[in-house]
Amino acid sequence: QVQLVESGGGLVQPGGSLRLSCAVSGRPANTYHISWFRQAPGKEREFVAGLSRSSWSGSSAVYADDVKGRFTISRDDAKSTVYLQMNSLKPEDTAVYYCAAHPSAIPRTEADVTSWGQGTQVTVSS
Repeated sequence: QVQLVESGGGLVQPGGSLRLSCAVSGRPANTYHISWFRQAPGKEREFVAGLSRSSWSGSSAVYADDVKGRFTISRDDAKSTVYLQMNSLKPEDTAVYYCAAHPSAIPRTEADVTSWGQGTQVTVSS
């Protein structure tokens, strides 16, 4: 019942930055744990970063190894939006990025996801 809409993708040069947004609607954003996944051409969809509900007592954020130190996931529940700040972008980051939600825990695999956004294209190229 929750709807997710990604935006903010585009073309950026290597080393550049981009911020993706995931707008949450249909249900209160603060009732969902949100993750970002990405899928490059010819590859499976992979986990990028996840963020728990703001009131969750467990780990608040988790990142895939290859984006640690470069990407930051955050949320603004008042704006019903989750963000993915991407810095020091590499060509290998090129993919369609998807927002994903689960009501009980941070979704880490496709099987965990209860709701998907439509995706936004990120292309890192000189």
